[in-house]
Amino acid sequence: MGFKGTLQSKYSPVCCGDLLSGATQRREFLRLAGGAALFTSIGMLSSGVQAASGNYEAMVLSCIDPRFQALVSRQQASDGLTGKYSAFTIAGASIGVVAPAFKEWHKTFWENLGASVQLHHIKKVIVVNHRDCGAAKIAYGAEKVSDPAVETETHKAALLEFRRQLKENQPELGVELGLMSLDGKVELFS
Repeated sequence: MGFKGTLQSKYSPVCCGDLLSGATQRREFLRLAGGAALFTSIGMLSSGVQAASGNYEAMVLSCIDPRFQALVSRQQASDGLTGKYSAFTIAGASIGVVAPAFKEWHKTFWENLGASVQLHHIKKVIVVNHRDCGAAKIAYGAEKVSDPAVETETHKAALLEFRRQLKENQPELGVELGLMSLDGKVELFS
C-alpha cells in the first residue's frame, strides 16, 4: 500500500483526501493551513493564551478519575487560573506520587514537575485528591477509605507526605493541598 503521489490513504477522510489528490491542490491546502496556523497563533496570543514557555501560576496535580475532570477545571477557573497552569493527572493525585504501591510512577512526576518549573516558571503546586478514590483503595486498602473520617486521614497523610517531598525536591515552590468531595467542594489542608 503506497501513496503513489497523493496524501490519501485508507486512513484519510474522504473530504480531505479529495482536497489533497493533486500537487496544486496540496500546495493550496498547505498555503491555507499555514495561514490558518498563523491566524490561530495570533488569535491565541491576543486572547491571553501564553506560549509553551512562559510564566504560569501553578501545576495542578489531580486524579485520572473522569468524575473529577470537570470539577477540577471549574475549581481552577473559579480561582482565576484558566490558562495559567500546567496539569499533571495521575491515579490518586498525591497518592500516585507518594504511595509505595505506585513507586514506579514517582520519578515520572518529579521529572515532569522539574520540566514545568523550567518551562513555565510555576510558583506552586495545587494538589487535588478526591473522595471515593480507587487509587487510594489500591494503595492503602479498602478499609482506609470506607469510613469518611478514616478516608480524610488517609488523604491528609498522603497530601502532607507530598508536601514534605516537594520541599525536598523543589523547595522554592509553594503548595496548596485539597481533598475534593463528589459535589466539588474542597477541604484544604495546611
